[in-house]
This record gives sequence, structure tokens and C-alpha cells, in this order.
Amino acid sequence: MASLTSSLSSLSLHSHTSSAASSSRFSLLPASKFTFSLAAARSRTLTLAVAKANPSDDIDTSFFDNVNPEEEVPFNPPEPPEGFVAPPSFDEGPMETEDEIAAAYEELYGPAYSGVSVLGNDIYVMDSKIKRDTGFGSKAKKEKVKDGFEERVVQVRRVTKVVKGGKQLRFRAVVVVGDKKGQVGVGVGKAKEVIAAVQKSAVNARRNIITVPLTKYLTFPHRADGDYGAAKVMLRPASPGTGVIAGGAVRIVLEMAGVENALGKQLGSNNALNNARATVTAVLKMKQFREVAEERGIPMEELWK
Repeated sequence: MASLTSSLSSLSLHSHTSSAASSSRFSLLPASKFTFSLAAARSRTLTLAVAKANPSDDIDTSFFDNVNPEEEVPFNPPEPPEGFVAPPSFDEGPMETEDEIAAAYEELYGPAYSGVSVLGNDIYVMDSKIKRDTGFGSKAKKEKVKDGFEERVVQVRRVTKVVKGGKQLRFRAVVVVGDKKGQVGVGVGKAKEVIAAVQKSAVNARRNIITVPLTKYLTFPHRADGDYGAAKVMLRPASPGTGVIAGGAVRIVLEMAGVENALGKQLGSNNALNNARATVTAVLKMKQFREVAEERGIPMEELWK
């Protein structure tokens, strides 16, 4: 019996020491600190539970004990002070003018709502009056570019392109632009619609602007010939009052350039595009008298000697 008691006591001691060693081995904090923190957490939780169970007696709730929720309480507003004048109703005042409304919008949202932008330009106010007067917001045609150049359509042709699936039908337009002050350009463009083709050719013509040398009688300083492909053009100056004696694309190019007295002749092909470009080639060969004098290094009076 004594031996059994001693073995049990040694077994309990061994298990106690082994559990303590294992706890100290796998814990990051010492056993005494861990026990203290656990006890503090338990005491704090117990304190919060007691506080929730027993609300504080500092709040005075005696007022609500004498109030009957079903009792009707009369409303007694305070008396107005002496000399008090009630403000007018919202509907009784005069109607605001458009300037006052615009000023109010400008004060709130900036100068754009007043009808004038920051740069001083008028803006489109989206109301029925502006839509009715100017057609703003509708699918109206776009205005042409106002850069001082006029446009003349020389030719519009239907052209086809043979592809694997068949033929593609398009339109080719030849347009001449000029300011009638010595600048002219020839352009060509293709599109599926005539209007689009004309617009593209006008843009192309503005990219190929040249300057035509003119005298004070609005004619050429001298004669010149030009060719483009199979088309050949002959240009000659004319006396005042002669007018533009030419035909086809040559006449259109000279008129858009501002020439009023000149002679022109198409020699060879009747292709409108080639004749227009041949006219441009002939004009590029011309020079003013002062340019020739500067190249030779002599005064202009010596040119005719």
C-alpha cells in the first residue's frame, strides 16, 4: 500500500513538472505574467458585465414618471417683439427679370451662365428661344470655313474600283479655291458621297496654295507655258479691258486667282484635272520684274535696254 501511494505521488509530481515545463516551453511569456494578465482580463470582463446589468444612478428619470403620453399638450408660441413686421410671402413679391436671374446664376456657377464666356464670346444657352432663333441643337448643315477663300467645283465624276467582291462606286471631285487676290490652289478628293468628296477636295486644295505673280493691271508679267501629263496650257498677258479669254479648267483657275486680263489656251488633252494642274505649273514659272532684276544684280530700268 505504501509503495502504491509513493508511486502515485511521484506520478502526479512528474506530470505536474512536465506540464509546467511544456507550458513554459511553448509560451512566449513567463507563467506568472500570463496568469496575472488572464486574471486581469477576467476581472475587467466581470466589471463590464456588472455595469451593464446595473445602470448608473446618475441619470435623472423622474421627469418621465409624471408625463402622460396620451395627454394633449397645448402649443403656446412666444409673442412677437414690438415693431415686428412679418416678411412678405414668396408668391407676393415681384417677378425677377432675366438680368437678375442671369446675375444670380453667374454668382453661383460662374460667368458661363450669364451668356458671355470668360473670353468674351457668346455661348449657346440651351433654351427654347435660342433653339428657335439659331437652330442650335438641331442637325443643321455645318457652316463653311471662313478663311477668305472661295470654292469652285471644276468636275465631279463617278469612278469605280474593282475588288475581289465586285466593284466599288465612288465620286471624285476636282475643286479650285482662291481668294481672288493672287492665291489659288487645286485639289482632288474621293468619297462615297458627292458632298464628302467636295469637302475632301477643298481641304486638299487649301494644302496646295500657290501665289500668282500679277501686275497692276491684274495680268501676268510675261508669257509662260506649262504641261502636266498629256495636257499643255499656254498663258499670255493681255491689255486692260481684255478680260479672261480661256476655257475649261484654265478659266476657273485664273478667275479664282484674281486675274482679270489674260489669254489662255488648252493644247492637247481635255482632262480637267490635268489642265488645272498644267495651269498651276505655268504660273509657277512666272517671275516678277523685281525678282529678275535682283537675280541679275541690275536696276529694273535696265531690263528693257
